[in-house]
Amino acid sequence: MPFVSIRISGTATKDQKSGIVADVTQSLVARLGKDPAAVQIVIEEVSTENYAAGGVLIADRPIDSGQPKLQEDAHAESSV
Repeated sequence: MPFVSIRISGTATKDQKSGIVADVTQSLVARLGKDPAAVQIVIEEVSTENYAAGGVLIADRPIDSGQPKLQEDAHAESSV
């Protein structure tokens, strides 16, 4: 039984998560011959206030740092 754990920064809509689940399941069926009923998937949304890189919370990362500032909301417009 395949078990897939997916972590994303910020949030995604229910429709976006449904699409991810369908795509990952289909990939395991096509590439590994798995029974789709056996595929288990967990999506964990990690707040950018609970995620850091280089000693700085992603939520606090300045836009001009050379690294794009990650959006808390996956379907929001980019400010970069």
